[in-house]
Amino acid sequence: MDAFFDIGLVWGWGFVFAVAVSAGLVKGVVGFAMPTVMIAGLSAVMPPDLALAGLILPTLATNLWQALRQGRRAAWESVRRFRLFMLVGGVVMVIAAQLVPVLPPAAMLLFIGPLITLYAGAALLGRGLRLSPDPGPRAEAGVGALAGLFGGISGMWGPPTVAMLTARGTEKTEQMRVQGVIYGLGALLLLVSHVGSGVLRTETVPLSLAMVPPALFGIWLGFRLQDRFDQAAFRRITLWVLLIAGLNLIRRGVMVM
Repeated sequence: MDAFFDIGLVWGWGFVFAVAVSAGLVKGVVGFAMPTVMIAGLSAVMPPDLALAGLILPTLATNLWQALRQGRRAAWESVRRFRLFMLVGGVVMVIAAQLVPVLPPAAMLLFIGPLITLYAGAALLGRGLRLSPDPGPRAEAGVGALAGLFGGISGMWGPPTVAMLTARGTEKTEQMRVQGVIYGLGALLLLVSHVGSGVLRTETVPLSLAMVPPALFGIWLGFRLQDRFDQAAFRRITLWVLLIAGLNLIRRGVMVM
């Protein structure tokens, strides 16, 4: 239980809960970036592997809500349509998750940070990754493998998934649902993988459970905003958040080397 109490005083827990609410809010608006925001925020007050454990259960809970918002039949259709992406990504994620206990914290941060920064910066400049509207099985499997690698090591598999969905011209409501389905299945695999890797264990489960209520509150707020306002403006704000988060991860990686 030490991991549950090592965060510090009340202000420390207040900060941790605020991170979870903020991450849920961003996810409710644009459908992704919750693990990115959470690991960037939580890593400011705890080791990266503990931050990864903390995001696993809230990520699973919020993605289930997002995936089933239009009902089970619509969610199943999304599974059928993107099954290759999810299959390849899931296999790679399980393999990559086993690397976490042996990677030094600086390596984790310096692997994740530059990739997030490059993705967000390129998207803000209008030069984001482009795929053909129908990428074909090889490209879809490749993007799935990249997403699985991100997810297994860091819990973040949003950027390559969003790039694929945007390239295929996915409608807004379906894109939100597909992201929920893909990330939800990925979060389930992440949970299983990190029970095996030892990241999620008796000492870290209480922390992850504590993150669920504020994350659910945040995504509820995000859904309300998304239903009322233009998604494009919020997506641009999210890209700025991703850029800042990526730069912060690089800074922390350099500091702990």
